[in-house]
Amino acid sequence: MSMLETYRGVVYPYQLDHMGHMNVQWYAAKFDEATWQLFTIIGLTSQYMSVNNRGMAALKQITNYRLEVFAGDPLLVKSQIIEVRNKSIRFLHVMYRVDSMQEVANSELVGVHLDRNLHKSCSLPSVIREQCEKLIQSSTE
Repeated sequence: MSMLETYRGVVYPYQLDHMGHMNVQWYAAKFDEATWQLFTIIGLTSQYMSVNNRGMAALKQITNYRLEVFAGDPLLVKSQIIEVRNKSIRFLHVMYRVDSMQEVANSELVGVHLDRNLHKSCSLPSVIREQCEKLIQSSTE
């Protein structure tokens, strides 16, 4: 399965909880950064959203935690589009420890395309849906 690299970083000491490992809020933050990289790859850039007064909102997120990580651990997130519909995109992020390539966590999300003027969902542009379809196709080859 071919996935795109969408995040690379490290666990910082301030990201630890009282048990000494990375707190769940930081998994969410790192997956969020990966999401914006993935959106840029498919054409949902900040410029596109600004010019067209569009946005994206999370409808659903399911995160599975596989391995604790600690201060100094290098992290990598790889992502893939799973499904594209008229107004929504379903995608997966997988987080790894870079030094061992062990899976740390994964998160599956559904995001909806929004008209920020009307405050309601709207169709994704065909060029973005086509880019998603290309990525889906390439991940199954």
